[in-house]
Amino acid sequence: MSDSMIIFLLSAGILALIGVIIYQQYVFRSGFRKEVKEISKKLEEISDSGSDEKVMVFTGHSSMKELLLQINRLLMDCQKAKADFRRAEISSKKMLSNVSHDIKTPMTVILGYLEIIRLNGDPDQVMLKKVEAKAHRVMELINQFFSLAKLEAGDTDIELSRININEACRENILDFYELLTQKDFKIDIEIPEESLYAQANQDALQRILFNLISNAIRYGADGKYLGLFLHGDEEFVYIDVADRGKGIEKAYADTVFERLYTMEDSRSRDMQGNGLGLTIAKNLAQQLGGDVTLVSDPYVKTVFTIKLKRITY
Repeated sequence: MSDSMIIFLLSAGILALIGVIIYQQYVFRSGFRKEVKEISKKLEEISDSGSDEKVMVFTGHSSMKELLLQINRLLMDCQKAKADFRRAEISSKKMLSNVSHDIKTPMTVILGYLEIIRLNGDPDQVMLKKVEAKAHRVMELINQFFSLAKLEAGDTDIELSRININEACRENILDFYELLTQKDFKIDIEIPEESLYAQANQDALQRILFNLISNAIRYGADGKYLGLFLHGDEEFVYIDVADRGKGIEKAYADTVFERLYTMEDSRSRDMQGNGLGLTIAKNLAQQLGGDVTLVSDPYVKTVFTIKLKRITY
């Protein structure tokens, strides 16, 4: 075979290879453009409809697969943000409704008492005391509402320090001792002799304990029992506030910490809860680097546990 023939064949082969490469690139680019159009169209549909769909395009291109993965991750983040916003919106509406109810009720009573006093002419000291008590109730609700708003907005500066948890527990249970005795509660207290210290804030811890003990007295009244138990391990200090009342069903164990969540009977005359106490307690505990958790077996034992970071020095 002559040199010219060999050169001709090589040239023809190279041209054929170049042609194949050009054709493959054309097919690749055409397929790539088609897939990009499909993705664009699907994203437009999802955006217009507000659905929770994902982008599903069958492709053999590894780079396209990676792109689809990242697109769907972004879609999931957007959908989660939307769901969180909806929940927050529903919670806010419920909160406004409940706050309106809780403020309107005592204000109506106050206005009624004032009307009676006006009609009687002379100030009635008993009525005035009732008016004062209801006015304090309204102020308590408003203060709790704004406390929670400041906590959730991050506008509350909480200075952390080394706190003797034994002393904090003793002081707080003593504040309720007279009330518990009047209500014929059995009081069960276990505070070890060894001092346990934790990262906390004196005022914040007092508020947490006050809210949890108040909650136990209000909703656990049927059990006529209140327990306060302090214990710890190498990392944490735990304070258990227990009662033997109606408790919380497992289905509502997490819901109870939501803003203005109250059980159905909590709006009765004898159980005037506003649903802010537990939310504030959990929020404060988390800002201390800890938490508040719940374990409940109705009419057997309901335990709210405060967990704080232990300090051993």
